[in-house]
Amino acid sequence: MITADPLQELQLRLVPLRATLLEHQLYARIDGAQALRTFMEHHVFAVWDFMSLLKGLQKQLTCVEIPWRPAGDPAAARLVNEIVLAEESDDDGEGGFASHYELYVRAMNEAGANTGPIEKFVARIDEGAGLETALAEANVPAAAAAFVEETFHTVEQGSLCALAAAFTYGREDLLPRVFRKIVDQTHAGGGGFGRFGYYLNRHIELDGDIHGPMAARLVRSLCGDEPERWRQAEAGATGALRARTALWDGMLAAME
Repeated sequence: MITADPLQELQLRLVPLRATLLEHQLYARIDGAQALRTFMEHHVFAVWDFMSLLKGLQKQLTCVEIPWRPAGDPAAARLVNEIVLAEESDDDGEGGFASHYELYVRAMNEAGANTGPIEKFVARIDEGAGLETALAEANVPAAAAAFVEETFHTVEQGSLCALAAAFTYGREDLLPRVFRKIVDQTHAGGGGFGRFGYYLNRHIELDGDIHGPMAARLVRSLCGDEPERWRQAEAGATGALRARTALWDGMLAAME
């Protein structure tokens, strides 16, 4: 039986990996429009694969099949469904609704970033191509392709606790601080980056104030007092943070 707070212990063990990301040299290198476009051309693949991470949770914690059956854990189902609502059909800032992926592609188009690889990649997925084939045929940047492959490894082979922790500590709990650093460094929001600034600030608001704490509660609920589940959660979180660091390294190399 675990007596200490395992969630706090997990968060403490993740501090060095989080610090590596939050102190990365990438932020200082995003010093102009072209660097921002390079960032977007890589990062859009993390925006796209986020939804598969989230849908992996929704598939396991709610019923998305016919005939419908009650969820085993209604509280967990509520948490996931609330996050899906915002991520898949958020206020687009223009009087309509859009997924965050669609918001990002709109921002890329406004900024003059190259959307060719992500559009070709998604088109090949729509046509039934496998993940590796679609990544290769779309000439996806190597660092972005490796990140997507790591995400899908977690979705397809990780335990539910690993998936929830990767989602929480590799995305929802991390990104508000990451995006705040980008906003502060670049003042994104003007000069063709208005939609990108909206996207960043929307995530800072949603993830920092709402989704991050909700996701942490989900990890606590799923892992309970089972040490093996907490070990799985730590593996999922550390894998996600290391993959993000490798993506940042790849972006930095592309900018330089």
